[in-house]
Amino acid sequence: MSYPATRLRRMRRDAFSRALMRETVLTAADLVMVAFVCEGTDRSEPVPSMPGVERLSIDRLQRLAGDCVAAGIPALALFPAPGGQVKSADGREAWNPDALMQRAIRALKQSHPSLGLIGDIALDPYTTHGQDGIVDADGYVMNEPTIEALVRQALAQAAAGVDFIAPSDMMDGRIGAIRTALEQAGHIHTRILAYSAKYASGFYGPFREAVGSSGSLGKGGKHTYQMDIANSDEALREVELDIREGADAVMVKPGLPCLDVLYRVKRRFGMPTFVYQVSGEYAMLKAAAQHGWLDEKTVVLETLTALKRAGADAILSYYALAAARWLRD
Repeated sequence: MSYPATRLRRMRRDAFSRALMRETVLTAADLVMVAFVCEGTDRSEPVPSMPGVERLSIDRLQRLAGDCVAAGIPALALFPAPGGQVKSADGREAWNPDALMQRAIRALKQSHPSLGLIGDIALDPYTTHGQDGIVDADGYVMNEPTIEALVRQALAQAAAGVDFIAPSDMMDGRIGAIRTALEQAGHIHTRILAYSAKYASGFYGPFREAVGSSGSLGKGGKHTYQMDIANSDEALREVELDIREGADAVMVKPGLPCLDVLYRVKRRFGMPTFVYQVSGEYAMLKAAAQHGWLDEKTVVLETLTALKRAGADAILSYYALAAARWLRD
């Protein structure tokens, strides 16, 4: 009987040898916690479609920030849930210097200055129609008027002290316009994380509930500005344009459905590349774990490792804090 000269199982036999040859190692430093902020004091509001995720008042958000620092998580991505009373057709609350988002940024930078803050730039939490921009009479999101609003929003967040401006709107040319405005206003150190390859995905539903835009959006979609999920060459064009316009890092969203895109973007451009494990991905894993169908810790860490293996330098996840603690323990 002939035996194989090469036995790959030899290196898999023991934990120590598996560790020695492990190609991808996930750490807390790879993770970005995602959080929602709401009005009030000592208040939290559960997000029904995302068990374990809550909208937090600023004081409770500061406690979460402290937990992130203690766990070794380098940054927090912040999204506002401002409530219907401040919504308008043009989303003007987005650039109010005393708006919820700007107050939260100031409070977090004062209490936890070492924690990086990523601020979402899009109008959907603030618009009565739930779209990411300003619409015309037919409901079409207009590019240039939206960019003007996004620039104001970016400047308001930069003035409040945010570290990363993260435009998630997918308007053409908005990275260049925001970069120029930041430079002219003296915010030369404010970074831009461009949502460059953001798809019109069905996995965003729980997020829209969390920020309060799902009711406003109704049955409307975002296919006229977010990318067609079938395309990957187009993603490379989008990323290249955003890099030329001044992005410091680029984003692929959603995560697991776009592993191939993530891989291509990292290989092609070598840029700091972020990926977003979105609300629908979280909800699926959480629901399966709650039913006892999957072991939560195992599948979450496996999923996050897969995203890093595909090319992610940083992973935005609602599981970030839990994962960092699992990795530590």
